Amino acid sequence: MIAHHVLFWLKADTTADQKNAFRKGLESLEKIETVTKIHIGVPAPIDRAVVDTTYTFSEIVFFEDLAGHDVYQAHPIHIAFLDEFRCFFEKVIIYDAI
Repeated sequence: MIAHHVLFWLKADTTADQKNAFRKGLESLEKIETVTKIHIGVPAPIDRAVVDTTYTFSEIVFFEDLAGHDVYQAHPIHIAFLDEFRCFFEKVIIYDAI
């Protein structure tokens, strides 16, 4: 299994409607056939020094294997998401784990 965890920091001037559209865009990624599970969230209200709550959205996508991850990266749905929404990103950090 591989977990693909993406943290998105959206620009400060992103409107509520744009954030809703962004979330729907993230949800569309679940349609990619190699995705076995997906979780989309926002920072939990946890106040601990070791917890980073500065991001806007978190997306964790699970794949059976690295080949599934590679299909996802080149998939037209993923490319369409990036083309439409990358203009909202201020910062993105990705953690991939096996």
